[in-house]
Amino acid sequence: MSAQQPRTIPAGLTRDGVVAVAIAIADEGGLAAVSMRRVATELGVDPMSLYRHVGTKDGLLELMTDAVVSDIEPVATPSGDWVVDARALMLSARRTMLAHPWTAGAIKDRREPTPATLRHLNALLEILRAGGLDLALTHHALHVLGSRVLGFSDDLFDDAAAGPPPPAVAAAQLAFFTRELPRLAELAVASTHEGGLGGCDDDEEFAFSIDLMLSGLERRRRDST
Repeated sequence: MSAQQPRTIPAGLTRDGVVAVAIAIADEGGLAAVSMRRVATELGVDPMSLYRHVGTKDGLLELMTDAVVSDIEPVATPSGDWVVDARALMLSARRTMLAHPWTAGAIKDRREPTPATLRHLNALLEILRAGGLDLALTHHALHVLGSRVLGFSDDLFDDAAAGPPPPAVAAAQLAFFTRELPRLAELAVASTHEGGLGGCDDDEEFAFSIDLMLSGLERRRRDST
């Protein structure tokens, strides 16, 4: 969008309005596309005017991250089963992160959690403690769940962006794996869309991982009572 067709903000230039435009830019082009000048251009204002509302670019990134995390829907009515509620909260976080995929990187790059992130963590802790996990197991749970608390996880290898290799390259790779790395070849063949395991589904794998962790934590909770 050009300076001649600025994004409009109801009630004039506000901090929330600036943050909303910056989030829209990041959603379209990633964090690299966000700059004070770009945001000002989208709004049709002078870049210096933004500093009065959001401070530096780092301040803007913090506000953007905080705004996104604030959108995570809490568990409105506890089910009475802490595993169900914790799962629902983390899947809610995942839906929010998928809508704003740049946010995961922004969170990992921050040294301190934003206020909304702290509120989200407190909500999860409330679910764990109300479910009967003692403080020691709750502490372990946070370490075990890791970034999944906020709806994302760090895979061992992330080759999704690269896309599938050309058929000739894929065939050569498979031949090498079959000869030199047979167990990797076995898994690779089984996990293709034509194989028995089906293609990798990130949402399914995320849900599988939290189910596995939560069931283990629940087993430890029962054993300690």
